[in-house]
Amino acid sequence: MKKDNHIDIELVKAYQAGDQKAIAKLVKRWHLIFCTKAYWMVKDANLSKDIAQESWRTIMDKLHTLQKPSSFKSWALRIVYSKSLDALRDISRKRTKETEFGNSQVTFVDDYNESAELKEALLKAVNHLPDHQKVVLRLFYTEDYSLKEISDILNISIGTTKSRLFHAREKLKLTLKNKNYEN
Repeated sequence: MKKDNHIDIELVKAYQAGDQKAIAKLVKRWHLIFCTKAYWMVKDANLSKDIAQESWRTIMDKLHTLQKPSSFKSWALRIVYSKSLDALRDISRKRTKETEFGNSQVTFVDDYNESAELKEALLKAVNHLPDHQKVVLRLFYTEDYSLKEISDILNISIGTTKSRLFHAREKLKLTLKNKNYEN
């Protein structure tokens, strides 16, 4: 999609100029990606589809205000991210913190070939990180986003992104060190 940025720019400009068919083309290009990103956050297929749909409503309502069509990707993904966070907040209000931590899962250690005990300890440690640190870890390690892309998606500075990633790593190191899982 990175090399096809010019297509998005043209479609955004066309929609802003009144071409209603341009939004259909944008939906065709981006809907699956939005569903995937939402699913990655909420881990619920039906909810992720709802989030993507709600994101499209917001995008269609506000696309005429987008001043830089070249920033469509980060702008739209930020909307999906925000809608996903809203959904997670709604879910957490309905559950206790213990239930939330018990059901939350992190998938980026599945390929790690160490002992099951180490995987379990790492999962527990990651699940006890604050949400803002978990999100940065996931974007950086599982989605392979750069620090700049993460800062754009989350609408935070690169320094804040680096800080969150650093503190998340340090907390994980400390937790694993205290459990005697040192290298």
